[in-house]
Amino acid sequence: MLDSTYARPPRQVPLHRPPHAVVIGSGFGGLAAAIRLGAKGYRVTVLEKLDAPGGRAYVYRQDGFTFDAGPTIVTAPFLFEELWKLCGRKMSDDVTLVPVSPFYRIRFQDASHFDYSGDRDAMRREIARFSPGDVEGYDAYMKASEEIFKVGFERLGDVPFSQWTDMVKIAPEMIRLSSYRSVFSLVSKFFRDTRLRIVFSFHPLLIGGNPFTASSIYCLIAFLERRWGVHFALGGTGRLVEGLVKLIEGQGGRLRCNREVCEIMVQNGTARGVRLASGEIIDADLVVSNADSAWTYRHLLPSSARSRWTDRRIERASYSMSLFVWYFGTRRKYNDVPHHTILLGPRYKRLLTDIFERKVLADDFSLYLHRPTATDTSLAPEGSDAFYVLSPVPHLQSGTDWSEAAERYRSAIAHELSSTMLPDLENQIVSSRMLTPQDFQDRLCSFRGAAFGLEPILTQSAWFRPHNKSEDIANLYLVGAGTHPGAGLPGVLSSARVLDSLVPDAQILQRLDPVTA
Repeated sequence: MLDSTYARPPRQVPLHRPPHAVVIGSGFGGLAAAIRLGAKGYRVTVLEKLDAPGGRAYVYRQDGFTFDAGPTIVTAPFLFEELWKLCGRKMSDDVTLVPVSPFYRIRFQDASHFDYSGDRDAMRREIARFSPGDVEGYDAYMKASEEIFKVGFERLGDVPFSQWTDMVKIAPEMIRLSSYRSVFSLVSKFFRDTRLRIVFSFHPLLIGGNPFTASSIYCLIAFLERRWGVHFALGGTGRLVEGLVKLIEGQGGRLRCNREVCEIMVQNGTARGVRLASGEIIDADLVVSNADSAWTYRHLLPSSARSRWTDRRIERASYSMSLFVWYFGTRRKYNDVPHHTILLGPRYKRLLTDIFERKVLADDFSLYLHRPTATDTSLAPEGSDAFYVLSPVPHLQSGTDWSEAAERYRSAIAHELSSTMLPDLENQIVSSRMLTPQDFQDRLCSFRGAAFGLEPILTQSAWFRPHNKSEDIANLYLVGAGTHPGAGLPGVLSSARVLDSLVPDAQILQRLDPVTA
């Protein structure tokens, strides 16, 4: 039950209660983990630092507008449906998902655009408008994407990589699928036109990766989207959060908001509970961290308890870019703007180099514009539109002082949108708020303000990523973007799915661990 006051009468409990699992964080990974643990017979408590659940999927409501803070692209909806089935329910009873078409509109600097969808014939027509000679390359690329999908998602997406031998076993398949190549490199095998190479290589940016360095295993996203489509939850992504919380409550679990965890308690190398910033200690038989993996090891565990994820290793790892996000509402509607638009700036590779390698805040930008009211008008007052615009930026190692830079950067984005997609925007804004890399660190506990945790490169994937079952601490598990398989809704939901093969059923743990009884 939602409990942000902690004022409740003591409960009468049986002498031998089921083992207690504490989940740190109520992002999608944490909520999914809580449901799966509840289905295994655990008593579950989810602890959330913020005043409401969701983590990066928090919901802002202001001035009559509803703004989803983060995830807006729902793919592989069966991963959500599974969670409802575990509770004997149907997702459709609580959440309505509707398809979005086109998936994205990609707008180039010359105002030309490409409508990206899951319709093969429509895609072939779009490609022919840009480069007729690349039409056949599309079919070949989608075949390659399907092969990668069958290995990277269907076979490995929810398999724990607990031993180095797990990586050795899949090495031949990875080599056969050219996983050592970057996404852009593999895409370039199939398309000659520079614009089409961009269209089919941008997907890693959705999970925090640079298309020029991210492993081509992430080319699987193209087929994943075509197979299941791109969807939106009516009422906003927050409706999915609300639905998952209800499932946890229905299992007898608890969500406690305004509860910041500052330490995972370790006894004899085993996680035994957590200590809150308030000083309260909550005992647990196992702990699942949905917090950023680097933050978990660097800030929630003492260095004396860590042998693999040492401070030195954490600091030397490579992290994803961050994001600048501006949420705004307008007094008028922009009916010709689709649900998802990607506005490409004057540079592509060089801008990504600035963000990922040089870590400098450039004067130009590429943008993702989200207009949910194209699909659901209830998210804004009548006659208005709700938006957010997202700009990939370097994480906090850039040294940018966002308290000084944020408004200037927002103003530059507003000017760009006014001159391209949203005429007269500056005079139409009636609601506004911003999220910066500093907020990702201070509000969302993301190490260095990296929006997606560890960068998705080959040497930080699968076994090389922080494991779902901690290598350092017994009875500590990790879910979310910073562990295997990675970021994005399918990734974080699959990370919770991995726990099915790692965490014993509650009755088994109770027999193995006498402390539980």
